[in-house]
Amino acid sequence: MAAQLEQALAKLKTTGVRMTPQRHAILSYLLDSMTHPTADDIYRSLESKFPNMSVATVYNNLKVFIESGLVRELTYGDSSSRFDADMTDHYHAVCDVCGKISDFEFPRLSDMEQAAAEQTGFRVGGYRLEVYGTCPACAESTKH
Repeated sequence: MAAQLEQALAKLKTTGVRMTPQRHAILSYLLDSMTHPTADDIYRSLESKFPNMSVATVYNNLKVFIESGLVRELTYGDSSSRFDADMTDHYHAVCDVCGKISDFEFPRLSDMEQAAAEQTGFRVGGYRLEVYGTCPACAESTKH
């Protein structure tokens, strides 16, 4: 994780983004997190270390990270956006009960991209794939 953080910091530096302690903490939290946190999750986790930091600070920094290509925003209808610092090609499984998001790997869907381009005339720049179901913890709790 330290190598990822160093690469992210170097990328921010080349784009002229000044590194503040709060920005560093938010980025570190995202890189360490596998939970796809909301901005509020990040704020609650860091507020004891940075009592003067606001939720707006978290949102503003997330916007900087998104624009720098370090973080992607995952939106799901009316629920809060989630943030993912894993910028590799991967997919998400979303629990219908608790909202937990888990990463999973699968080969790139090049045939799907090509079919979409051919059928729509779009120049496909990317896609997002999620599967929905019940996570193991929620499935276990409904058994009882």
